[in-house]
Order: sequence, then structure tokens, then C-alpha cells
Amino acid sequence: MKRRSALTRMGSLVLLIGAPRIAFGASIVAVRVWPAEDYTRVTIESDQPLQASHFLTADGPERLVVDITGLQLDAKLRELVGKVRPDDPYIAGVRVGQFQPSVVRLVFDLKQPVAPQQFTLAPVAAYQQRLVFDLYPTTAPDPLLALIRDKEGAEQQAARAVQDALGELMARVAQPRDEVPARPPAAPGLHTPAPARAPAPPSEAEQDRVDRLVIVALDPGHGGEDPGATGPTGLHEKDVVLSIGLQLRDKLDAVRGMRVMMTRDADFFVPLGERVVKARRVQADLFVSIHADAFLRPQARGASVFALSTHGASSAAARWMANRENAADLVGGVNVGAVKDAQVMRAMLDMSTTAQIKDSLLLGREVLGRIGRVGPLHKGVVEQAGFAVLKAPDIPSILVETAFISNPEEETQLRDPAYQARLVDALASGIRRYFAKNPPLARQRTL
Repeated sequence: MKRRSALTRMGSLVLLIGAPRIAFGASIVAVRVWPAEDYTRVTIESDQPLQASHFLTADGPERLVVDITGLQLDAKLRELVGKVRPDDPYIAGVRVGQFQPSVVRLVFDLKQPVAPQQFTLAPVAAYQQRLVFDLYPTTAPDPLLALIRDKEGAEQQAARAVQDALGELMARVAQPRDEVPARPPAAPGLHTPAPARAPAPPSEAEQDRVDRLVIVALDPGHGGEDPGATGPTGLHEKDVVLSIGLQLRDKLDAVRGMRVMMTRDADFFVPLGERVVKARRVQADLFVSIHADAFLRPQARGASVFALSTHGASSAAARWMANRENAADLVGGVNVGAVKDAQVMRAMLDMSTTAQIKDSLLLGREVLGRIGRVGPLHKGVVEQAGFAVLKAPDIPSILVETAFISNPEEETQLRDPAYQARLVDALASGIRRYFAKNPPLARQRTL
């Protein structure tokens, strides 16, 4: 009898201790906000799945209201307020509160109308359960129109510069001869400058100039929820490849007749299939995906260039890398329910042609030859594997592994701005040389 009474008291104690856990079953692990022009993502990570609903206010200021059930407001969730950045294109601010005893309400004040998508992600990699809200604009911007406007703006700026230079020249010509200042006499002991020499032969960069406007799609890998590989001292692949991609964009935009479209220009995640769709949407002439991978052994080193293969990988390492990169959607988080015509999309991505792969290999060889002058190569030939991001059926596409971020020495190099600059020069030179030898004459653009 005493034993039964003791067990009853212990059971009551267990229930009392466990009551908050039962009523409020999940604990918030982290909250994150990823703002970008394409969309803003809000992630709430917890140790158990969360149940939530949302709606947009019909009257008054634009607001998104989210109710999460079975949850009690805590300090970790309150951190969401401080995560919103002033430059977020979509979110002006957020308020959190205990709406009901078991319901937490989030109210997002919006800067513009949005089309929100809500979905959950199962645990993967370093992440536990994730509740995700993607805030897309109700009217998506036209990326091709953005490139056209960018080109027009650059041309207008160049025209103004020419006008200013011409006006200055005409002013000098109109100046009376006696007002033209005489050249100062040479200082004793100095030689008189020799007459100007004939123009020097065109440089390699000038020989590589492009004769027809082309569009290059640059794809910095990973981003946002997906950090990619991480080096021994904590350098994330997503950060270093974005830095290289932005520098390469500036370098190529300075080439006459060339414009760059970035699949991402900030720290946000883009699904693999969407990266391909973005390139096709602007009718890109080539696609370059930039990475800095890791391997099982820290001794692995050297840059690599990959093209697509439809008949298996060219090596076991190439297959391993392709499998690793193709898993990015699982880590970054894709709203599978929002993908329309998934079977059609999958079929389109499997339509890569022999001609595309042939051109990709030509591009890869030009780039590989150039980056081989910056640092060691992992292999001296362009490798092939089934990278999902290379499967645009009509765009020559390569994936560049700039170095092994898992190698301590190469991680240090990737962090070095001077090394990045040399690498960018090499990539730009390889791309220019490819177009100089393979001008894209098949399509005449009106840009």
C-alpha cells in the first residue's frame, strides 16, 4: 500500500514536471531572416515539428500574421524582432506575442504586397525541424528587362563621358593660340621626352574582346540556409564564392558587349532547378557555377572544372562531389509543394544535348587553362559528372571548384583578397577566350 502511494506521488510529480512540455511541446532552437531582392525567407528552427497558419490582413497596412500553436513565447523567439534588417525589401518590422495560452502570434509589417509560402523541413545536416516562410513579391521582376536597363544606363553614362571629353577638346581648340600656355623648359640634366611611339599591339584582353552582346549567368553556389562546405577555421563556401562571383560580375560587365546575370547576389538560397531556370529566362549564352568544396581528407587540394556527363562520372571523386552538390536542395530547403509541373521540369533538365556538353567542355578547357596559372589543379583535365545545376539543355555550363576549402592552406588563400583577385582575372580571361574562339552567332539579340 505504501509502495502504491509512493508510486502515485512520483507519477504526479512526473506529470507536473512534464506538463509544460506536453502543453508547449516544442522548444525554439534558432530564428533566422534571409532578405534578398528575389524573396525574403524567415526560418524558425525547433526541436519538434511546429504547427502554424498564416493570413494577410485585408484592410489597412500590409501585414502578414502567423499563428504557431502548441508554443510558448520565449527569449529565443523574441530574437526574431532584431533579425529584421533595415534594407529588407519586404519586411519593415515584426512583433511577437502570446496570442493565446498555447498560441504565439507573429505580425510582420510589410513594405510591399507579398505572396507568402509556408512549408516545413525535416531534420538534415546540422538543422533540426524547420518552419519556413518565403515572402515573394506578388509581381516578380523581369530579369531580362533588368539587364536591358542596366545596359542602357551604362551606355548613357559612357555617352555623357564622351560628350564631356569632346566638349573639353573643343574648348581647347577654340582657345586663342597666344593664350595657350607654353611648355615649360626642361630642367637641367633631364632629357627631352622622345616623340610618341606608334600604338602598341593589342593586348591579349583586347584580342579577346567580344563582338556581339552576350549574357553570362554566374552562379555562386549555396547561400542562405545552405552554408556549403566549411573550412578548418570556419570560412563558409557560400561567402567566399559570393565574393568571387560579385568581383567576376564587375570584371565581365566592363567587357564591351557583355552583361552578367547573377543567380544570387546576396546571402540567400536558390534551389538548383531555379538556378537553371534563371539562366534560361535571360537566354544566357553560358552558365558558370562557382564553388569551393570540401573532401573527406584535408590533404585534397587544387582547383577543378566540371562539365555535365550523362553517362556516369569521369572519376569516383567527381561522382562524390556531384552527389554532394546535388544534395544542396535538402539543406537549403525547397518548398516541394510550390513546384509546379515537377515532372515537366525534371524532364526538361534531363534533355541536355550532346552539343551542349561539347561546348561546355570547350569552355571548361579555356577556364581550366587559366586558373591553372593561379594555383595547383586537382586534375589537369575537365572532369564530368551528373551535376543537376549544369543541366540546362541549351546553355554551355561548367562548375568551377576554385579550391578545397577543407585544405587549411587553400582556405587561407580563398580568404585572401589578392588571391581572389587573381582567380577572378583567370576566370574572366577564360570566359573571354571562349567567346573569342566560339562567338555566339546563332542568336541575334536586340539588347
